[in-house]
Amino acid sequence: MAMLNKVPEVTLAFWVIKILATTVGETGADFIAVTMNFGLNGTSIIMGVLLAGVLALQLRTRRYVPWVYWLTTVLVSVVGTLVTDNMVDNLGVTLPMATAIFAVALSATFAAWYASERTLSIHSIHTTRREVFYWAAILFTFALGTAAGDLAAEGLQIGYAWSAVIFAGLIAAVTAAHFGLKANAILAFWIAYILTRPLGASLGDLLSQPADAGGLGLGTVVTSGLFLAVILALVVWLTANRRQGAVVQAS
Repeated sequence: MAMLNKVPEVTLAFWVIKILATTVGETGADFIAVTMNFGLNGTSIIMGVLLAGVLALQLRTRRYVPWVYWLTTVLVSVVGTLVTDNMVDNLGVTLPMATAIFAVALSATFAAWYASERTLSIHSIHTTRREVFYWAAILFTFALGTAAGDLAAEGLQIGYAWSAVIFAGLIAAVTAAHFGLKANAILAFWIAYILTRPLGASLGDLLSQPADAGGLGLGTVVTSGLFLAVILALVVWLTANRRQGAVVQAS
């Protein structure tokens, strides 16, 4: 059976779930590592194994399945956060250097993807090779976004709230450039995708971190649970709409 496009349509629901998933990546990693006391290394092993299993399932599907796709995205978000945390905390790499490293890694992934497939469009993810490039790019966008978000909020001491405002403003500017100035759709998508990671990370830290650290003090448990519940509700809604659309087409 031929493979159908494996990536959902880029709608408002797509961006909402994406931002929520990035927030869960930030707070979820902190919850498992700190609150559950697995530590950074233990959390990295657990989430790496989970991601490998779910990603294998995602690659085996022949079409877009909402719950599989978004579960993969959430786990990639957590692992991307952990990759950056390991590099900074365990290997002693500075945030500016980590940001630069992941920017180069993402650029190299895009270059290899384009050289192989002659496109970076997410609307044509219908071969396994393209999907592997896609998920590699997604992983590096999460790692880069984590490093850039931490650099802005902590390294440059801008704070979580102002970091969220800045990254939201940048996303708004990219959106305006795309719809108002007819900027290249693929370029605009990937820039916005990268920027949603530090936006989500800043929102996650703002909600979960204690007041003396610049947050609202909700904690990682409440923040992660709340955002996961919203993601679940949206994925259920998307799945129901997809099935309803299939029934209508069949009739």
